[in-house]
Amino acid sequence: MEFLTEYAGFLLKTLTIVIAIIVVVAMVANGKKKSRPGDLVVTKLNDGYDAMKAELDLQLLDKKAAKAAEKAKKKQAKLDKKAAKNTKEDVAEVKKRLYVIDFDGDIKASAVASMREEITAILSVAQKTDEVMVRLESGGGVVHGYGLAASQLQRIRSAGIPLTVCVDKVAASGGYMMACVADKIIAAPFAILGSIGVVAQVPNVHRLLDKGLIDVELHTAGKYKRTLTMLGENTDEGREKFKQDLEDTHGLFKSFVAEQRPALDIEAIATGETWYGRQALDNKLVDSVMTSDAYLVENYAQADVIQVAFKQPKSMAEKVGLSVFNAVEAKAVSWIGKLTQTRGY
Repeated sequence: MEFLTEYAGFLLKTLTIVIAIIVVVAMVANGKKKSRPGDLVVTKLNDGYDAMKAELDLQLLDKKAAKAAEKAKKKQAKLDKKAAKNTKEDVAEVKKRLYVIDFDGDIKASAVASMREEITAILSVAQKTDEVMVRLESGGGVVHGYGLAASQLQRIRSAGIPLTVCVDKVAASGGYMMACVADKIIAAPFAILGSIGVVAQVPNVHRLLDKGLIDVELHTAGKYKRTLTMLGENTDEGREKFKQDLEDTHGLFKSFVAEQRPALDIEAIATGETWYGRQALDNKLVDSVMTSDAYLVENYAQADVIQVAFKQPKSMAEKVGLSVFNAVEAKAVSWIGKLTQTRGY
């Protein structure tokens, strides 16, 4: 038993040294490598849809019919290619493009870093006849983060490109601030929308510190540089100023939404409440009720549907660290599984 303990300790030390060497080598290699801003991934969604449809069609036919259908398909492809070659039109018909980008928002609206690059790329090639669709999911977050995200979407409108926002799950608070910029908002029947309000919460432990005879000094220049604090004693004047700041921010939020969607009764809906898709339609928060998938299927026949995604590159150290973490996590899960089986948990 003592031998096994010593051997296990030796293995752990060896593993630690190997991991340390890998991380150092990775950091050195990453330092020498020229940094890239990221990679733009462009996918034509029509191809995947057409391939899935064709595969299902073949699976539903018997072998003889499937063979005949495949033969007819190849023959038609040749005819189409020959017809295109023989066509001598001066101006070729340009098919509409529907550009698709995804925004999955956290409290800081971190996804705006990738979205701004995606929008810049799309605007460099998009025509007035094209359209941009944003599949948006967000429960909101910080004002400045979502304000910037909404401004990025405004760039599409300013360029004269139709903008559609699709909400399958939630676009609330800052998420709805983004959505209302669109020419058209589409929501799934049970998607959550609204929450046009502002909230802030500041915990305060002053009384606890006071009991422990702990003093906290806060020095500011400017009467309202700090209104409420976590550690110091808050005043009624500070609270009133804090509340007034919230009201001012709410006023800006309401004005922005009302400007984007003038048909809304802004005073009636800017209460911080949320509505499901069909209720949101009745309150004019959205323009139609359907899923983003249904909207895409409607457009596959008449448009080239192009998904654009900007991927932030991971450093070599991050990749190695993630691989090590995943390996350790997998081993830990395996050990816990064996223990629970043995002990009957």
